[in-house]
Amino acid sequence: WKSGAQGHEARGKRSAGAGGVGATMENLKNMKNIKMPKGGGVAGGLGGLLAAAGLGIYTLSNCLFNVEGGHRAIVFNRVVGIKENVYEEGTHLMVPWFERPIIYDVRLRPQQISSATGTRDLQTVNITLRVLSRPKPNRLPEVYRTLGMNYEQRVLPSIITETLKSVIAQYNASQLLTMREAVSAEVMRRLKTRAMYFNIEMDDVSIKELTFGKDYTQAVESKQVAQQEAERAKFYVERAEQEKKSAIIRAQGEAQSAKLIGQAIANNPSFITLRKIEAARAIGQIISRSNNRVFLNTDSLLLNLSDLKVDKAR
Repeated sequence: WKSGAQGHEARGKRSAGAGGVGATMENLKNMKNIKMPKGGGVAGGLGGLLAAAGLGIYTLSNCLFNVEGGHRAIVFNRVVGIKENVYEEGTHLMVPWFERPIIYDVRLRPQQISSATGTRDLQTVNITLRVLSRPKPNRLPEVYRTLGMNYEQRVLPSIITETLKSVIAQYNASQLLTMREAVSAEVMRRLKTRAMYFNIEMDDVSIKELTFGKDYTQAVESKQVAQQEAERAKFYVERAEQEKKSAIIRAQGEAQSAKLIGQAIANNPSFITLRKIEAARAIGQIISRSNNRVFLNTDSLLLNLSDLKVDKAR
């Protein structure tokens, strides 16, 4: 009986253990099926809204481009290439990634170019030219297709040098100094004509510096020195002639004076006495103004007027 009771107890324990394991598995399955409450719904919506707003701002900023004052813009399209429209100052729309703006400065910009060329009389002259140029605003698409952005460096040096050589060769070296305005006007006229083929406008052309070769400069200086010496010699000759005429006139005056004095003495001997009195008076005035005391013989100073005999005029 004991052994049967023990066996029955063991079987009960085994059945009880198996039932516990099954209950545990069932509880785990129930925990998997439990649904958690949705607590992150507001945060997720706000994040999506911010992402959409950022994407919109990024897209809008890439759809707009600005053209500053004094500039013009053209647009390159990845499908059709350069558009023919020229965009003026302000804000404009474009398609992101498919299009990009190309902005040109259409204000006047100075360019200074130096060149050495020859004159008609075979003299070497170094000339520096200053020009004010800009691209034609309504021809910017063609300018970009043919010349690109650095159109000034591609075109201006060559056409300016060629124009200078062709114009300077028509004048002598001396004419370049005396006809400077005419030379500038001719250079400007030809440069405008040449620049029109490249859609570039020339508003002003001026000769900034003009220098000649060393030999020509020395020759000009020598010529100037020779001219100055010739003028100086001419002045000396004229001065000598004037001095000669002055001496002749002076001698004639003295001769005439002596003749008149002789006639006066012949007509009236008291004329000599009158002259002595005038001389004595002049000497007396000079001595009276002197700070020194003078003791001289009155005869030697013509001051002895008591010995003078005045005769009556005839």
